[in-house]
Amino acid sequence: MGEQATRVITGQARRKRFLAVAAAAAVLLIAASAVAVIAVRGQQRDSLAGQRPWGIPASVPDRTINLMGLAPVPARPAPGFTLTDQDGRTVLLSGLRGKVVVLEFMDPHCTDICPLVSQEFVDAYHDLGRSAPNVVFAAVNVNQYYNRVPDVLAYSRAHQLTAIPGWHFLTGPVAALRAVWRAYGVEVQAPSPDADIVHTSAVYFIGPGGTERYLAEPMADHTSSGAAYLPAGQIAAWGRGIALVARTLSS
Repeated sequence: MGEQATRVITGQARRKRFLAVAAAAAVLLIAASAVAVIAVRGQQRDSLAGQRPWGIPASVPDRTINLMGLAPVPARPAPGFTLTDQDGRTVLLSGLRGKVVVLEFMDPHCTDICPLVSQEFVDAYHDLGRSAPNVVFAAVNVNQYYNRVPDVLAYSRAHQLTAIPGWHFLTGPVAALRAVWRAYGVEVQAPSPDADIVHTSAVYFIGPGGTERYLAEPMADHTSSGAAYLPAGQIAAWGRGIALVARTLSS
């Protein structure tokens, strides 16, 4: 599946962002209507003015903030949910209290930006070092047609995410997934099982107390044929950035 993000400021939503993601053929059909919104009112203004967004620790360098599109969000309780992970275990978000949660939204049939983010998660886990036990990496399924446990397990294995002890690729009944999408401002367009999934791509950083703290914007470049890629150096830099932000929240 394909995906590509664009950030747009809205006057009211601080955390909604709509990411249009499509393979080359699908781009011709949906690119005109795909709109990305990132929910950080005022933070993009600061960035455009060359100012550092307020509320990010000095230990996170400007280059990391710019690379990740990192911005603080209001420190409010992250919307709770109960879903099932790739191992068939029931996972409550509230049950992860005490750990930093790095939360993304992924399609288990994605061949575009999701695999890039997956590699960044694996890199981040290794970069965390001794802090790794304090961090959970999680993704909520956005593909209503492939919402079985074997679907998310196959993806997790294919992208080495099962090497992360604190990894959860979460899925469940379509109604339950849609409720989580709404709660986190995630837009999903899935017209049919064979169509490209268009959905928000965002990384939420949730603190040990269960509050949302930061939001990052995954990125990808595309070849002339529509294939997504990032230079290895950028993927590694994203991994270091995710680890750094998670570490600041766990300390």
